[in-house]
Amino acid sequence: MEKTNARSSFSGRIGYVLAVAGSAVGLGNLWRFPYLAAKYGGGIFLLVYVILAVTFGFALILSETALGRMTRKSPIGAFEAFGKNRFRLGGWINAIVPMIIVPYYSVVGGWVVKYLIEYLKQNSTALTADDYFAKFISSPAEPVLWFLLFVFATFIVVLTGVEKGIEKASKFMMPILIVLAVIIAAYSVTRPGALEGVYYYLIPDFSKFSYMTVVAAMGQLFYSLSIAMGILFTYGSYMKKDVNMEVATGQIELFDTGIAVLAGLMIIPAVFAFSGGDQSKLQAGPSLMFITIPKVFESMGMANLIGVVFFLLVLFAALTSSISLMETCVSTIQDQTGWNRKKSGIFIGLEILIVGIPCSLGFGVWDFIQPLGMSIFDFCDFISNKIMMPVAGFFTCLFIVKVVGFSKITEEIRLSSKFKRENAYKFCIQYLAPVCLVIILISSVLDTFGLIKM
Repeated sequence: MEKTNARSSFSGRIGYVLAVAGSAVGLGNLWRFPYLAAKYGGGIFLLVYVILAVTFGFALILSETALGRMTRKSPIGAFEAFGKNRFRLGGWINAIVPMIIVPYYSVVGGWVVKYLIEYLKQNSTALTADDYFAKFISSPAEPVLWFLLFVFATFIVVLTGVEKGIEKASKFMMPILIVLAVIIAAYSVTRPGALEGVYYYLIPDFSKFSYMTVVAAMGQLFYSLSIAMGILFTYGSYMKKDVNMEVATGQIELFDTGIAVLAGLMIIPAVFAFSGGDQSKLQAGPSLMFITIPKVFESMGMANLIGVVFFLLVLFAALTSSISLMETCVSTIQDQTGWNRKKSGIFIGLEILIVGIPCSLGFGVWDFIQPLGMSIFDFCDFISNKIMMPVAGFFTCLFIVKVVGFSKITEEIRLSSKFKRENAYKFCIQYLAPVCLVIILISSVLDTFGLIKM
């Protein structure tokens, strides 16, 4: 059996923060956060989101990162490092989640590449046809080809390694992503009629505040911060002992929340200007990005140019996330088998193709396959995001409280941090986070089956 080399590491805090921020800043920030913020009271949703970020989110990020750095292992190894215990299943769930997510996530990445190429070819008008997107994703061959291209790009970066591949890619893409987001937001808010959307987005509307505001903010935060995907365990295992973990975690939250807020400024004012203030036009998910947004751009002028800028931003967001997901899978295989990076990467690459191609074909020639009444794509999303991730997070909380102990976590964090929020952290992990995770699990399942609407 081949043995792994000494564990890779990021060069320092900046490399770590940009890599984790890149994993957190994904498609959910761009196509779901603006919709939820607008629906649940604008500024009041943002306030609830920030409060949850510095409590619930902070505690879970710090926990997974500390366990990764302490054990120098990806999730399975991190849970098993403390001997036989009844919570080891949590490590396996954390490890399996990215193996389910990265294939269907790469399908969407392929769609993004397709739209970017079409805008580069000056085809903005064609993209506005009502049936363009549906015809494209139901095609048996073209979406698969774009999917393969996206997977190949992700694979090359991961194969290059942690510092030379993932860190360099993050340092290149993240600053550009931020600049592009600022440019598009500035362009969007200066369109005629856009200010109404800015007010709608940022001014608190307490009449829309309810318990669902908190539930929606909680769910969006959880799915946005790369929690319970094995990523933070893995990237934590690459963190050097002198990196200030507490400060780095705060910077990651700042990046993620900042991009999410910018996404709202990019999308909500533009949709308002396009629709004359019709709130029903503001949707979430692929329909927003691939159907509504091209129509909005076409109405604003300079559609091809702004389309290139926007979908380049989306591509970078998708790539930084898919790189993190694939790296977590590769790291797990390396840790569990002793294989080298290349062999582990090829194994995961094949797994992505085996799961991802059916996810793509499920919109067309395989649309007759409907597990639980869902497409293959939606079923994979449901199992990984709605079920396994909240359960994985819950296991992590129990693992820390019942097995690891706060003293060991505190000792690891204090190697490089003052840990000013230690008492708040302990309260969050022992009480707040488990309750939040149960609420997220229940609300996500109810939303999936139409019993509530988020």
